[in-house]
Amino acid sequence: MKKIFATLLVLAGLSLSPYFMKSAIAQPPPPDPKPIPIDGGLSLLVAAGVAYGARKVYKSFKEKE
Repeated sequence: MKKIFATLLVLAGLSLSPYFMKSAIAQPPPPDPKPIPIDGGLSLLVAAGVAYGARKVYKSFKEKE
């Protein structure tokens, strides 16, 4: 009976050791990311899209005449 108890105790210790080691070796979480401004490029892209659409509409009206 003592041999079975000792075997179970060793197996339990070996199976739980990675759990305890993970918390001891783990690195701290990364810092919060800084917000990235997207206004400059996005506004230029929207302006280019509006200009392209206006040009297409203008050409469409011009061809109808």
